Amino acid sequence: MTVQLRSIFPKPKPIIAMVHLRPLPGSPLYDKANCDFNKVLQIAADEAKILEDAGVDGVQVENIWDYPYLKGSEIGHETTAALAVAAAKVKEAVAIPVGVNCHLNGGEPALAAAVTSGARWIRVFEWVNAYISQVGYVESVAAKLSRYRRALEAIDVMFMCDVNVKHGSHFIISDRPVFEQARDAEIQGADALIVTGFETGAAPNPENIRKCKESVDLPVLLGSGVTRENARELMTIADGAIVGSYFKTGNNWKKPVEGPRAKTFMREMAAIRG
Repeated sequence: MTVQLRSIFPKPKPIIAMVHLRPLPGSPLYDKANCDFNKVLQIAADEAKILEDAGVDGVQVENIWDYPYLKGSEIGHETTAALAVAAAKVKEAVAIPVGVNCHLNGGEPALAAAVTSGARWIRVFEWVNAYISQVGYVESVAAKLSRYRRALEAIDVMFMCDVNVKHGSHFIISDRPVFEQARDAEIQGADALIVTGFETGAAPNPENIRKCKESVDLPVLLGSGVTRENARELMTIADGAIVGSYFKTGNNWKKPVEGPRAKTFMREMAAIRG
């Protein structure tokens, strides 16, 4: 069963803003003395409120500060628990939909956190095929995650799946264009696709977006590099976007959320939606 984008977001071309959780317990950068878990939760809730006030359509909770990342089954139970609590805290703070992403390619931790917190979707970096990431070889989780969703009776949790995800070398499938990889993801049960640039903050190629749109019957969202300046060019093609860096001071994901930047962007989106 495919979860429909419109069932979560009533407006066309939804903008999902990022709630970048500060380092979580167990990660190398966690600083209990200066930013304990309660403070992590408070910052997350506060930033989610700022983004909601700016008019975004949803927020995605992510453990981006937990680098260097573990992957897949290596991810500890403490991370799953922290993500679940953080997503629940954010969900209590805002009225817009909430999703979860777990680095790196932590589909099962993300789904467990989504089910327990009431989140509506998860992002999956490598749904099909394989690539060499910053932390080594990462392969498809489609089969295992589809069965896990069925076991948890969570068929209403949407799977937003990357195609040729950023921050990695896709050497195994480098002879195949992005739109062919998009077809793979659709065949293997993705609910929506995400197209990115080569790194955080880098915009995807408009032609790649267009070819993916023409090749599948799924929504195609953008996963990096969308700004107020390029939104009209990119968002007239895409079905939505996940925006993180642009809503931060200096277009830097490590900086705090800036409400005015987000509001300016959302005003541009209102014009694009027409």
